[in-house]
Amino acid sequence: MRILNRNVYVGPSQYARFPVIRLELDLGELESWPTSKLGPGFVDALLEALPGLDEHGCSYGEPGGFVRRMRESEGTWLGHVLEHVAIELQNIAGEAVTFGKTRSISDDLPGVYSVVYEYEQREEGIAAGELALKLLDSLLPEHLRTATDETWDWDEERDDFIHYAQRRALGPSTASLVKAAEERDIPWIRLNEQSLVQLGHGRYQQRIQATITGRTPHIAVELASDKEETNTILGEQGLPVPQQRLVRSADAAWRAAQRLDGPVVVKPYNGNHGRGITINITSEEDVRSAFQAAQEHSRSVIVETYLAGEDHRLLVINGELVAATRRTPGHVVGDGTSSVAALAEQVNSDPRRGVGHEKVLTRLKLDREAELMMERKGYTADSVPPAGEVVYLRSTANLSTGGTATDVTDVIHPDNRAMAERAVRAIGLDVGGVDFLSTNIAESFRTIGGGICEVNAAPGFRMHIAPSDGTPRDAAGPVIDMLFPAGTPSRVPIAAVTGTNGKTTTARMLAHVAKMAGYTPGLTTTDGVYIDGQRTVEGDMTGPVSARMVLADPTIDLAVLETARGGLLRAGMGVRQVNVGAVINVASDHLGLKRIDTLEQLAEIKRVVVEVATDCAVLNADDPNVVKMSAYTDAEVICYVTMNPSHPLVREHIRAGGRACALEQGVNGHMITLYDKGSHIPLMWTHLIPATLEGRALHNVQNAMITAATAYSLGIKLDAIRQGLRTFDTTFFQAPGRMNVFDEHPFKVIMDYAHNAQAVGVMADLAQRLDAERRIVVVAGPGDRRDEDLHDIAHAVAGKFDHYICRRDDALRGREDDEVPRIIAKTLISDGVPEDAIDIVPDEQQAVDAALRMGQPGDLVLVFADALTRGWKQIIRFQPDGDVPKATPRAETPTLETTLDERIVAAMEGVVRDERGLRFEREESD
Repeated sequence: MRILNRNVYVGPSQYARFPVIRLELDLGELESWPTSKLGPGFVDALLEALPGLDEHGCSYGEPGGFVRRMRESEGTWLGHVLEHVAIELQNIAGEAVTFGKTRSISDDLPGVYSVVYEYEQREEGIAAGELALKLLDSLLPEHLRTATDETWDWDEERDDFIHYAQRRALGPSTASLVKAAEERDIPWIRLNEQSLVQLGHGRYQQRIQATITGRTPHIAVELASDKEETNTILGEQGLPVPQQRLVRSADAAWRAAQRLDGPVVVKPYNGNHGRGITINITSEEDVRSAFQAAQEHSRSVIVETYLAGEDHRLLVINGELVAATRRTPGHVVGDGTSSVAALAEQVNSDPRRGVGHEKVLTRLKLDREAELMMERKGYTADSVPPAGEVVYLRSTANLSTGGTATDVTDVIHPDNRAMAERAVRAIGLDVGGVDFLSTNIAESFRTIGGGICEVNAAPGFRMHIAPSDGTPRDAAGPVIDMLFPAGTPSRVPIAAVTGTNGKTTTARMLAHVAKMAGYTPGLTTTDGVYIDGQRTVEGDMTGPVSARMVLADPTIDLAVLETARGGLLRAGMGVRQVNVGAVINVASDHLGLKRIDTLEQLAEIKRVVVEVATDCAVLNADDPNVVKMSAYTDAEVICYVTMNPSHPLVREHIRAGGRACALEQGVNGHMITLYDKGSHIPLMWTHLIPATLEGRALHNVQNAMITAATAYSLGIKLDAIRQGLRTFDTTFFQAPGRMNVFDEHPFKVIMDYAHNAQAVGVMADLAQRLDAERRIVVVAGPGDRRDEDLHDIAHAVAGKFDHYICRRDDALRGREDDEVPRIIAKTLISDGVPEDAIDIVPDEQQAVDAALRMGQPGDLVLVFADALTRGWKQIIRFQPDGDVPKATPRAETPTLETTLDERIVAAMEGVVRDERGLRFEREESD
């Protein structure tokens, strides 16, 4: 078995709406060896290694279903088994994942499977797949194994994996906070490999690190870490605290213990998790030994009076006690026949105990600290304690060292509750844990005594949310409610835009509209990440990484995510859901790559954007593959966009009160019109939108319509939409590579990034609609496209220009230097273009220069460019004599004889005058 390829999907993809890993697995000769041929011994050995597989339901939907599949006469293939093993490995590491799916990739590739399984933590999920492969290989008959490793030890490999997973997983406290946020529909982003997590998006975000919040005062954390200062502050407030001395030597520690006159506790000055603490000691030898243990964790050491009683952790959040737990150190109870080591093994056999934070309890360890505790009783690990004797293996009661926890929230005395709340307020923490010693928490400390040992910042929640005994408490919920009070927003509106062509222009246009509406938008595009109109990161940023960048920015309050095929195929979407998902079109591009061979398959990839839309799916009704996506969205509203006012589906949709955006003919030209719940809303004449070149650039008319529909569905006001559309143009600086017009030369130049047949055809048609003496085109095609795609690009321009200059990409992508331009030229000739009207100039810069030198007054030069910045500079600086001109590029915009506001008013008056000609038969709609 070999893993040929692996994709880690961080968000919704064509496989699931949550994170999954996909492996391309080649079984090789094992394709002929289903589990039925491997025999019952293989299944038995697998179940011995992972007993939890017996609980997997598989297609039978009940426990035991997967094992039943393996034992059936036809058995199941090892790809399917790998899926379940990868899931179960994550389960034993503490992750509650269940989803998996295995399918044969193609009839043309026998034995190659797509294995998909859910994961929670990326590195853990990857490691689970790799270990699953090794485990299955080790269980195969020797002649079928890929590798023979004499050092293979399954128990060791399993435990190493669990430790590896635990080091990368969210801790139990952080995980509980994340779960509480999810229950309140608050999104979250993990910001590092530890416990730093962002809750909410953009300007509404709050941050946590374990149980430290972004609102936790730094001074309060410093005070809580300074145990001496904490003791002083609490004592001055009249709260019960032990006497303390700060020491820096063993001699000083012993002198302090003598002055305190009684049993003492020795602990690190700024320790945590109970590390280095020794309690209830009196002898000089014990004090000196305890000092050395504490100094391993802190240069300064505290010696304090020992308070008798049981250890309690009192959790206070936002000024109120929410949980109280009695903690018992890790211990064994003698039975008169078993050794301490054997008793520890019995305790560790409790299924609730695991490695680290894997389960609600942690396994006991017979380490050096345990040996010291036993030595005080005169025991070793081989000693046999009398029946009923308790042998403590730890001096402190932390769960992480094997302790147990019993919830006592319902019985805590009101005085003790108030005492804990005062202590946390005195230190200044929003989330704090009070370590309180008392012989009976149900009685007041004023009556029976007791005292506060510590006040802890970042208190652990594990003992409260999963106590060994008693009622679990929701410790995380109050923290989330404190950070996000009822009615407080946590999400910013998100729009995702996809399509083969036009998505960059549409995304930019939409972000511009949002900015005109007063938002601070975050935008991802093919040329970078933009925050409030300023580019912060350069490059193709249309995948999940850029989405995360935008949503993590603390200034944005609206996000526009251009979402490309490549990112969806490689890693899925960067967000679990969007408010509005818009699909512009699905055209032939990148077919034949990454096993996407048909438009239907490409549409399935792009469909993810509307599958995760919650409020509205904006769909181009003029594209059949886009219309079909309406059956796959759970969005509350579908908004169809059409340039055909007689579109039967859209007409019916409007009659039913649905939302739509249509292009309608009026007395003054074409009007973009919105329909919603029976309302007819004339929005704007297309010739007033600069990006449409007075309505002649029909592809930008469509982009403007998608923008308008999406903005309207985001709740942006109509006036802001109009203002945004009429102030967005196609200058290089506002939309680089998207129909950039330069007319400072005696001839007009248009530069565009179009790189597939549909986009090239749209620009060629636009060139036909623009007045020109001659039309010259620089045409190319990406080298990684199929020959048939290059033929289609040539067909799209053939017969529409007077002269053709054929070039290649800077990156050959596996082609010969002049292979692409020669394919295009040959196709042009076959389409009837005269040979003397075609030049082959492979280099892009040389091709652009040749076209510019050919230009004469009144000509139109259309340049399809790849290196956009370089190409634009070459165009604006061009001089036939070689001098660099000092020109300022500008876009072609309509000349307005009146102000825009006056023009809009006139347009709206025209709507009233020609009402029946503009709308979809109003009477029938009503």
